[in-house]
Amino acid sequence: MAHGHKSNEKVVYVGDSRVKKSNHPNIPPDYTSFPGKSEAFIPNFLLKEWMVGCVVLVGFLVWTIAEPAPLGYPADPTNAAFIPMPDWYFLFLYQFLKYPYVSQDYIVLGTIGIPGVMFGALLLAPFLDTGKERRFYRRPIASSLMGLTLIACIYLTVVSWDHYQHQLEINGQVPEHHEREEKAREAAEKGEERPNYTKPAEEVSLIDANDPAMDIAKQAQCIGCHAADLKGQGNAPSLVRVGDEHTKEELAEIITNGKGTGMPPFKESLSAEEIDQLATWLSKQKTPAE
Repeated sequence: MAHGHKSNEKVVYVGDSRVKKSNHPNIPPDYTSFPGKSEAFIPNFLLKEWMVGCVVLVGFLVWTIAEPAPLGYPADPTNAAFIPMPDWYFLFLYQFLKYPYVSQDYIVLGTIGIPGVMFGALLLAPFLDTGKERRFYRRPIASSLMGLTLIACIYLTVVSWDHYQHQLEINGQVPEHHEREEKAREAAEKGEERPNYTKPAEEVSLIDANDPAMDIAKQAQCIGCHAADLKGQGNAPSLVRVGDEHTKEELAEIITNGKGTGMPPFKESLSAEEIDQLATWLSKQKTPAE
């Protein structure tokens, strides 16, 4: 370096020959030295995006493990009162498929067409949005689409959950996992063994299954809630041993005027003779004497 105190004296820096020259000319050592430029998309930017994606995916998996989907009772195609519900992270798509323009005759559009366009646009986003601006408020199109998508997912999820709760209230149903937790709590308080739902149920059968009253039960659509064999399903109790719990008069009263929100009245759809015949037959459904 030149010596002296003159302000216009040229300063020359001598490099260190021990520092090896970079063999990667495509990767600048300091991106700030190129105003308006950014790092190379491959591999720098893409690698960082992958790392962020991995962190988000791990967080999502931890969330799903911490809040698992409730385990319901075994599937029963004869249970007309069953309300199907997917896992919470699919609620937005479940609600989306309820709308008429993406279901029924347009089911292919709702299940393949629109999701395919959305995922395709997500994959092509780096190639479609090639602007150099990184601040979101300087990228109105990309930021608006991202915001609308996020708002739509949250809205559809909330609407789907509210509709599910409304249906439970109308049908007078208690979610199966809540019922299981309640039964387990009651068993623990009594010092009994926790109910095992994987154990085969005890074989029970109707008394006088060919009685004409069974035809009345089918006519009244009792099998829609209590199953075809009247052994119950979901929140609808079994009628196989209902005679142990209610007398004929109590059964006739329940059939006539209903009970709670789950059992509707049949005084308008069944005659007094049919109600009496059905109540008489149900009162015979008792535990066989040993």
